[in-house]
Amino acid sequence: MSPGHKKQMARAVMAHGLCSGWRACGILRLARATLWYRAGQRHDRQQQMVARLHALSEAHLRYGYRRMAALLRQEGWSVGKRQIQRLRRVEGLRVPPTKRKIARWGHSTGLPTKATHRGHVWTWDFIADATVRGGALRMLTVLDEHTRECHVLRADRALKSADVIALVKQAITQHGAPEFIRSDNGSEFIAHELQAWLAAEKIKTIYIEPASPWQNGFVESFHGRFRDESLTGPYRFLDGDHG
Repeated sequence: MSPGHKKQMARAVMAHGLCSGWRACGILRLARATLWYRAGQRHDRQQQMVARLHALSEAHLRYGYRRMAALLRQEGWSVGKRQIQRLRRVEGLRVPPTKRKIARWGHSTGLPTKATHRGHVWTWDFIADATVRGGALRMLTVLDEHTRECHVLRADRALKSADVIALVKQAITQHGAPEFIRSDNGSEFIAHELQAWLAAEKIKTIYIEPASPWQNGFVESFHGRFRDESLTGPYRFLDGDHG
């Protein structure tokens, strides 16, 4: 139990007249100085840091206290993650809760369903967005399901089969070829040119069931964080800077 919780319990029993503060501290093994301590008013530097914390929390809605602490340290603030966690609680700053997903039974028809080592299963998919001026934008992401490492993150106006092959070739040169690659049944991933190239490279394909994005959960999770942190945040693509 934290000192803060002990302090709350001691004050509660004192308020109900059950025992004195001295006795409550003895039972809870709480220092009497802690019980009677009152936090002083924040000085200007602390107020500036709290104001900056509010601004960063509004700009990065999905960031937790660890990332917030890292951002503040990058800006030159001397803070710890526990300090930021405590301040966020006091200030009412929290990550918006995600909608609870319905539990689904059964397994994907594609095997293997879980990567067991680096280079075992890669997963890939596209994410669509638009520039601030309204131009269409498509992004290809390729992840290693075991290490969660992103091997490819390419944005362009359009990505054809030849572009996908070139990007994956580059990733294979750097990281080695995977045994399996997982995707949906989109037209980009079942194109004859791409299928022939995968067969030549001896890379087996795993296709998820139609309308079952949860079977490709790693890339869906990455896309969710990527959209929150980069596509819907303050830093968006301008026309011409997507290369």
